[in-house]
Amino acid sequence: MKPAVVVDVGNTRIKWGRCALDRVTDMTSLAHDDDAEWRRQMTTWQITPGSIWAVSGVQPKQRDRLCDWLAGAGQKTVVINSHLQLPLRIDVEFPEKVGLDRLLNAVAVNTERSAEAGAFIVDAGTAVTVDYVDASGTFQGGAIFPGLRLMAKSLHDHTALLPVIDDFRATTFPAKNTEDALRSGIVQAVVGGIERLAPPLSWSLVFVSGGDAALIAPHLTSRPMRVWPEMTLEGIRRSVQ
Repeated sequence: MKPAVVVDVGNTRIKWGRCALDRVTDMTSLAHDDDAEWRRQMTTWQITPGSIWAVSGVQPKQRDRLCDWLAGAGQKTVVINSHLQLPLRIDVEFPEKVGLDRLLNAVAVNTERSAEAGAFIVDAGTAVTVDYVDASGTFQGGAIFPGLRLMAKSLHDHTALLPVIDDFRATTFPAKNTEDALRSGIVQAVVGGIERLAPPLSWSLVFVSGGDAALIAPHLTSRPMRVWPEMTLEGIRRSVQ
C-alpha cells in the first residue's frame, strides 16, 4: 500500500506530507480546526477522490475528526494508532505508552542511519524529545522536556513581570534586556539539555526534526547532525508500505 498523503496530528498543528517517488516530497503545516484550509491544500496538491491517506499523531480527537472529514471528501484513510503496527523493535517498559511520533521517528531514522551505528533523534516541538536507536535498530527510549514556547509560557504564567517570548531567532549572552535574557536562557536550556543527553560521540549521528528544528540546529555544534523536517511523516509512510 502506497499512500498519496501522510499526516501527523501534533499537539498544536497538523502536518501533511505528499508522497511520490518513494519519499515525502512536499510538506505543509495546517491548523487543527480549519476545514477550509484543509480543502484548499487538497486542491493545491491536486489530491483526487479515493486517494490513500496514512494518518497518525498524538491527538486522537483531532486525528479522528480529520479522518471523518477525509471520508466525507471521498478519501481513504489508514490510521496508525498502535506501536504494534510499526516495523520497529522497542525496548522500554511500556511500549504502548510511548508517543507514536517518537516511534515513527525511529522507524524513519532506521532507514537512514549507518548500519554499524546507533543514532540520536531530537524532535523539537511543543515538547522536546531526545531518543536513542541502537546499532541493531532497537528503540531504547529517551527523555522529554519542555520546548521553547512551553518554557516561555511557563515563565510568564508563574512570575509577576516576565513577558511572553515567541521569537527565538536571536540570542545573546550576556543579554542587555529582559526579552533577550529570556531568549538566551530558554534556547540555551533546551540546547544544553540536548547536548547533555546526546554527548559528542563520533559514531552516532543526530537527526533533528520538529517545528523548532531550524532554531535549535545551529546551536548543536558538537556532533554530526542532519536536520530532517519530514522525519515523522517519513516514518508514517514507511510503516504502511
